[in-house]
Amino acid sequence: MNTFKHAHMVLGLLFAVSALILLSTCIVSGKTVADMRQAIVQFVIGKEASLQTADFQELQTDHFIIKFTSSDEECVNMIGKAAEKAYASVSTFWGEKPARKTMLIIYPDNLSMNESFGWERNEKAMGVYWGGTIRVLTPREWMQDPQEFELFMREGPMVHEFTHLLVDQMTRGNYNRWWTEGVAQYVEKEITGFKFVDPEKPIYYTLSELEKDFDQLDQRSAYWESLLIIEYIVEQYGEESVYEIMCALGNGATMQQALESSLGIGYAGFEIGFYQYWQDI
Repeated sequence: MNTFKHAHMVLGLLFAVSALILLSTCIVSGKTVADMRQAIVQFVIGKEASLQTADFQELQTDHFIIKFTSSDEECVNMIGKAAEKAYASVSTFWGEKPARKTMLIIYPDNLSMNESFGWERNEKAMGVYWGGTIRVLTPREWMQDPQEFELFMREGPMVHEFTHLLVDQMTRGNYNRWWTEGVAQYVEKEITGFKFVDPEKPIYYTLSELEKDFDQLDQRSAYWESLLIIEYIVEQYGEESVYEIMCALGNGATMQQALESSLGIGYAGFEIGFYQYWQDI
């Protein structure tokens, strides 16, 4: 039996066993089905990540378990420092903290990072959050000095990806792609000042298009519009409304229900107001 098939058999067994254990735990503790589902997903993905990085070295900080290869020995302490600063800044911003240490994996190149997700070879990302785990590309691939802390904090992925983690936790995994990308960009801009380059001719997408087809849309326009929606909410309804929407999502509301209950406006009315805002930019 090849290693790939064996790993997936092990993961399947882990999923089944963890589902039974977590189900009984949730029943005893009174946790919801959403809590159970999220816990199972994070447990299985965490175990898969551990298997994939079994030959990586490990460094533990106060809030992270960092997995890295020998090629990143010189910059791992800098990344750990940046991770802890992101933890402090984003946790303070939302008044929320993760329940446990977060696994942070540093990949030595784009290829190995893509392989961990089964992505195409030409896909590129500096950081990815998935199922309780943060994965980042080594700064050696994009920084002239891979130990330059301030540059890594400002333009690196730590604040962005850690925000994804807290969005996931606060909503109990009940969120749309456009929402988490908009919130992550907003928090990143507020904390570090970093913002993606605006598209020259942005394409307008309806909320339905963002919700259903985010990854198939023009990515620069979709990301830009997602941030713009969060900024519109903050300007019109206050920053606390973003928090309230996430709490509503965490209680099982749909995106439409969460917006309507938190903002006190119908979904169609909200979209009309945002479209006018979009045109005025």
